[in-house]
Amino acid sequence: MRSAPRHEVAEVLRLAESSGRGAPLSRDQQRVVRHLLACRTAALGGHVDACDSCGHRTLSYNSCRDRHCPKCQGSATAEWLDQQRTSLLPVPYTHVVFTLPHTLAPLALQNPRVLYDLLFRAAAETLLEVAADPRHLGARIGFLALLHTWGQTLLHHPHVHCLVPAGGLALDRSRWVPCRRGFFLPVRVLSRVFRGKFLALARAAYEAGRLRFHGRLAELNENPQAFHRLLAQSRRHDWSVYAKPPFGGPEQALKYLARYTHRIAIANHRLLAVDRQSVTFSWKDYAHANQLRTLTLDPDEFMRRFLLHVLPTHFVRIRAYGFLANRQRSSALELCRSLLAAAPLDRQPPPPPAATDSGGTSDREPTRRCPHCHTGTLHRLPLPPYDTS
Repeated sequence: MRSAPRHEVAEVLRLAESSGRGAPLSRDQQRVVRHLLACRTAALGGHVDACDSCGHRTLSYNSCRDRHCPKCQGSATAEWLDQQRTSLLPVPYTHVVFTLPHTLAPLALQNPRVLYDLLFRAAAETLLEVAADPRHLGARIGFLALLHTWGQTLLHHPHVHCLVPAGGLALDRSRWVPCRRGFFLPVRVLSRVFRGKFLALARAAYEAGRLRFHGRLAELNENPQAFHRLLAQSRRHDWSVYAKPPFGGPEQALKYLARYTHRIAIANHRLLAVDRQSVTFSWKDYAHANQLRTLTLDPDEFMRRFLLHVLPTHFVRIRAYGFLANRQRSSALELCRSLLAAAPLDRQPPPPPAATDSGGTSDREPTRRCPHCHTGTLHRLPLPPYDTS
């Protein structure tokens, strides 16, 4: 088990806030900072576990449950992955990643709700279209897609991860069509179709007045030629699409997916040193055989980079497409399993309902023994929220 981190992102945010030198924050960014600073503090209330024998008491504060919080994502990941077990098929899986070019990433940073949605749409339509082509797979596929907006050094790097069963339903729904051994879909074809779809969608959004720009990009508001030149420049280059060869089965795919779901820009355990002048954290250099390196920033720059990845309120960052889309998932999975001659996945009976506090923690055991005397029973006593007036 990993030891408790020495430093926390909230610690750096507090230092940056106290300096007063940072740039103004958006409303969404202010909300995230407020949540992370309050997480597991008296500001959110909590509870006391009291022993009925020796009187031993333990104080616990509630979690903020913000999806950008490093301390709140472990339990959220476990719950979500448990739900996904019902969607697993007994086939190999593949991992496909669609990346927005760095020339267009600034557009998404200023229009995140619109352009991240277009990134999802372009990636999904590309996979569905190429897979349905008889020259490639000739099948209707289903997959999960999730958005990440960061690179290892916290710079803006929007991309969509897709986890796909390596095959699909024949277009007439008469059989399961497996992909070729060790190969899913041609990356060069995916790249070109993805590029064309995203650029067409971006152009349509601009012409419909859905994109607005400021700062260095303000010229694009009144100069359509400049916007179209930017798109034309992006068309001249190959776009990055990565496709991992099909691997493992459903359980391995689920463990693989756990690396990506509910991940945030940086976890607390990557923070190596924090003080008023600097923040040092570890990062993997994927361009050089995943070598582990360190980077030092001042707290204000760390906060600026971290907050680049705050998503718009209510933006859905994990989505399902094809036969895994919500409105047809149950019937499509039943047909897939029938065609694969597969029985439904074995599952353990669900645990009995557990008492849950407002911070999302729960007691799995009906009774809890006191860790101090080992004979008494712990009883939960609520704490009122901290009075900030």
